Amino acid sequence: MINVAVIGAAGRMGRQVVEAVEGHPGMTLVAALDAGDNLAQAAQAGATVAVDFTVPAVTEANVHELIDLGIHAVVGTTGWDADALARVAEHLTQRPELGVLIAPNFALGAVLAMRFSAAAARYFESVEVIELHHPDKVDAPSGTATHTAQGIARARREAGRAPSPDATTHDPLGARGALVDDVRVHAVRLRGLVAHEEVLLGNPGEQLTIRHDSFDRISFMPGVLEGVSQVARHPGLTVGLEHFLEL
Repeated sequence: MINVAVIGAAGRMGRQVVEAVEGHPGMTLVAALDAGDNLAQAAQAGATVAVDFTVPAVTEANVHELIDLGIHAVVGTTGWDADALARVAEHLTQRPELGVLIAPNFALGAVLAMRFSAAAARYFESVEVIELHHPDKVDAPSGTATHTAQGIARARREAGRAPSPDATTHDPLGARGALVDDVRVHAVRLRGLVAHEEVLLGNPGEQLTIRHDSFDRISFMPGVLEGVSQVARHPGLTVGLEHFLEL
């Protein structure tokens, strides 16, 4: 049995994680913590893995505290940048037995869509990413879109592909979207949405669209449980659930 603590347990994602862990035959929920709770309670309860679905403002501090407590971490909170990831990786050198998984998206379909997009991107002249989420999301672009764009850019560099052509010289309002590793990313916030992403790839005379839709947060739970099951077998920092899957 894996003893699990959930941090952010009162939030939308946290409540789903609590239910998923409680329903898993190989896991025991030993702590459900939220804002104001002391993370040391997770260690006192015997947690070996903690799942963090909080907010970007506190998630890095939570991960560092979990490392100090000797608890593996599975993190779904987005908003991470390269410097924050580097700090976590450096901290983990002091606890080489621990694993931390930071996943921009836990939906298995989203992980596959990211992989498919990177595989296709080297064959197309143009590529852009559109991410669509509910209006309560606090960060933009989403971690999923950023991770997708970075994977696309890496694949294009390895293939010797130039950045997508773009003759825009005047865009005072930023209508062309964010530029993530030379890949344009557009963020939509709309009531009724949950989490959605489209990758548009274009060549002369053709277009390929790769789209993933999460209509309910339950779609993230199989990936979260997979992360909890495997994180102890992957010491150090892992960014992206795809590294735990046989892809």
